[in-house]
Amino acid sequence: MLTVRETALENGASSGKPVALVIGSGFGGLAAAVRLGARGYAVKVLERLDAPGGRAYQHHIDGFTFDAGPTIVTAPFLFEELWGLCGRKMSDDVDLREMNPFYKIRFSDGQTFTYKGDREAMREEVERFSPGEGANFDAFLKLSETIYRIGFEKLGDVPFDSLMDMARIAPDLVRLQGYRSVYGVVSSFFRDERLRTIFSYHPLLIGGDPFRVSSIYCLIAFLEKSFGVHSAIGGTGALVRGLVKLIESQGGEISYRADVRQILVESGKAVGVELQGGERLRASIVVSNADSAYTYRSLLPPHLRKRWTDAKLQRSKYSMGLFVWYFGVNRRYDDIGHHTILMGPRYKDLLKDIFRKKILAEDFSLYLHRPTATDPSAAPPGCDAFYALSPVPNLQGGQEWTLEAEPYRKRIAGWLEANLLPDLSKHIVVSRVTTPLDFRDRLNAIHGEGFGLEPLLMQSAWFRPHNRSEEVENLFLVGAGVHPGAGLPGVLSSARVLDKVAPDASAFV
Repeated sequence: MLTVRETALENGASSGKPVALVIGSGFGGLAAAVRLGARGYAVKVLERLDAPGGRAYQHHIDGFTFDAGPTIVTAPFLFEELWGLCGRKMSDDVDLREMNPFYKIRFSDGQTFTYKGDREAMREEVERFSPGEGANFDAFLKLSETIYRIGFEKLGDVPFDSLMDMARIAPDLVRLQGYRSVYGVVSSFFRDERLRTIFSYHPLLIGGDPFRVSSIYCLIAFLEKSFGVHSAIGGTGALVRGLVKLIESQGGEISYRADVRQILVESGKAVGVELQGGERLRASIVVSNADSAYTYRSLLPPHLRKRWTDAKLQRSKYSMGLFVWYFGVNRRYDDIGHHTILMGPRYKDLLKDIFRKKILAEDFSLYLHRPTATDPSAAPPGCDAFYALSPVPNLQGGQEWTLEAEPYRKRIAGWLEANLLPDLSKHIVVSRVTTPLDFRDRLNAIHGEGFGLEPLLMQSAWFRPHNRSEEVENLFLVGAGVHPGAGLPGVLSSARVLDKVAPDASAFV
């Protein structure tokens, strides 16, 4: 049997194609691999875990299937593009279902807001919550569309290699009040504090504090309305498996338990990687889907880094951590929808505890995912699969999760049993938790953060690590930690940028 090293070198040589090595098989890495394969490269994806997906890994426990991370697809056309590059349709491999409603938001007093895709239905729901504010929703959605047209359609796949790229968009940023926070802009439209919460919490889905991140992220409301909120039958892992199938159909390959020790650089150019076992793989270009801060701090030596020095990485602001409890029960809770947002008694002060004070508060807010509402195959017959996700401080807060995890899980379980899932404790048959320690140790997030660098204005676009490395030629970065940012639309768009910054394979022939 050929070794990883021999396989990578031999396949590239025998095909006559230049080799592109992709570090990591998260959605950014898989999308990059498909795009590079379509441009003539022999692609090798190197994954340190035992299966693909990165943050989109799947846990399989006693007949239950749990998506480890992302569960929501809001821009399916970005996936369709990848299948189209291979002459196929996504529906050939993936059954994607639109959610209706998108999700429900439940406040601590028990009031529930049903978030839907239909504009008129949303207007009525806003009116029900706060009479007279339907027109305010219309105005907010109009602004969201304007921001989307500029921030996503025009700038989502702009490389931002030069500071001049940033200067050119400055007038749009000013006009769209990009210097204000999401919450600040939302508050200028809505009087009711609950509506301000409903329409400002979206940055948490990409690791940002709504009270600090740029109002550019108000575009998410229009993105959802335009393309819907979808889930895949078989979980997000079905999308991962579909992309792996595309890569293999192009002649590419994925090696598992292939942990990269360093990126090899000669004369200022990336020429391959060295694995932890000592194997060296040569390549024409290297693409890192590893955490951007980890890529620079751990895969490139300090003397090669002029901008992303250890000191700069230490000064940077990172997204929050995530505590995720995956659990399966031997009964069904059919009154619980696929996606539920459970707001705690505090909003602004809880986020301040998480992002600024970095303390683990007694209260919490949760995202409750019940995939079996749509896909019964996620659990054995008559059972339900859940995960409860709670934003928490990243590891800069100093929490000792080996001690904190179980008490925190019990608090979440107790709340869910008392308020939403009666007799829960009697029916749990499988249980697993993920903490910021797992994000650090399994996913190489340097502070155990869930989404890389926080998407602050001064850590976005040109100020974020570039898709074409500023430090080393022929090194490219994709994923949550580079432009345009986290979330499935962001990481898929980061791979789109490669089409503009990475050379075609013909440049190396």
